[in-house]
Amino acid sequence: MKLSIIIPAYNEQKTIRTILARVRSVDLLGLDREIVIVDDGSTDGTREILEELGKEPDVRVFLQPKNRGKGAAVWRGMQEATGDIMVIQDADLEYDPAELPQLIDPILRGVADVVFGSRFLGSPRGHRVLYFWHSVGNRMLTLLSNMFSDLNLTDMETCYKAMARDVVRRLDLRSQRFGIEPEITCKVARLRARVYEIPISYNGRTYAEGKKIGFKDAVQAVWVILRYAWWTPSER
Repeated sequence: MKLSIIIPAYNEQKTIRTILARVRSVDLLGLDREIVIVDDGSTDGTREILEELGKEPDVRVFLQPKNRGKGAAVWRGMQEATGDIMVIQDADLEYDPAELPQLIDPILRGVADVVFGSRFLGSPRGHRVLYFWHSVGNRMLTLLSNMFSDLNLTDMETCYKAMARDVVRRLDLRSQRFGIEPEITCKVARLRARVYEIPISYNGRTYAEGKKIGFKDAVQAVWVILRYAWWTPSER
């Protein structure tokens, strides 16, 4: 069985080598691994680093012709990935690859099709304390998503999501930017997939350190939740 670790990257010159090293250092419970990195039109030298890293046997690099957004990069990575399980791993070091085994464990045990890593379930490793209103926004979006999806998630907006390949191939994701998170959630719910949550640690970045999500993305998330609330999955 193989795990595909999908890493969308945009202007992550400072962290891309580190995240790759951390992903490689994790014991994945005997699974084969491939690391699929999709560069979303970086202009800071990330692409040049990836051209070098892409020569490694366990790394596959895909370069978007221009900046299209995180959602487009994630979907490109999912389409290119060949693993039986797929995990989204941001390149900015906010999420710790050491927790990948816990994230995929429910799928390996056959009790889940999709696993969300929640920043709000109280990980024993804790989280960096940052923006109050940002956390309020996350919780409000999660509440709205839960109302329409009938799930009881605590952290819909988390990047850390693991999914079985059979689920991924039916998602047909359309969101170009950060709307990818509520779109995945809406569609997973409509597919009647078995969803688990596990606690994860979180080392959030400040905007000065490169955090990219903002108020406009929150507004877009509301639109995405409403748009896909009644989405009907295709038969494949």
